[in-house]
Amino acid sequence: MVWDVPFDNVTLEEAVEKIGELIERDAPSYVITANLNYVMLHHRDAAMPEVTRDADLILADGQPIVWRSRIGEHPLPERVAGSEMIYTLAEMAAKKGWGIYFLGGMPGVGATAAEKLTKQFPGLKVAGVESPPYRELSELERASQAARIRESGAKLLLVAFGQPKGEKWIHENYAKLGVPVSIQLGASFDFIAGTATRAPRWCQKTGMEWGYRMMTDPKRLIPRYWSNATFLLTALIEDWKRAVIKWGMWE
Repeated sequence: MVWDVPFDNVTLEEAVEKIGELIERDAPSYVITANLNYVMLHHRDAAMPEVTRDADLILADGQPIVWRSRIGEHPLPERVAGSEMIYTLAEMAAKKGWGIYFLGGMPGVGATAAEKLTKQFPGLKVAGVESPPYRELSELERASQAARIRESGAKLLLVAFGQPKGEKWIHENYAKLGVPVSIQLGASFDFIAGTATRAPRWCQKTGMEWGYRMMTDPKRLIPRYWSNATFLLTALIEDWKRAVIKWGMWE
């Protein structure tokens, strides 16, 4: 548990193994790749604790989360980045013959990402690619979308709706879609398609990926990362207060 979010204590390799087990179980489930922004939303958005609670697997997709876990009783072994895991999932799906449905992203991005993954992993089945309009769908459109996904035979649904829209959408719909595993993967489609660039490895390892991404998309990300920073500072202060009380130095 880190900041009230029950992260699973797994490496990237172990996470993929568990996702494979969920797919083979063949019952609808979903996985959350939770970064610091997700943890903040878990505390500030009244709908998010239920989304967190019902997930079958919660992965730490943020270096600050891993660092914070290491002062507790159950340190997390490593960051499990969704933008890295998508490649391992595609490789596993190609070997197992499992279809993947790509949902979300700007028009053409999901299709390009799917095409690049099929070239990298021969045999990968693309069960469907869809980029819904950036508006509220009508009831008929929602029903049609659900039917397409359900009838595609996909074993893995990858969603790129943004946060927390993607997680909320999955929570609302996963049970009726019939797909064994659904995962919101944020900007992963863009990284694969080449419409966005991942931070250098040293930024990822030092927890500075946010800085790189903020420079590439300041209008959208500066407000978000400012909120994340204030949440992180507040959370660390609360951690310090609890530690001091535990040590008997604060009445």
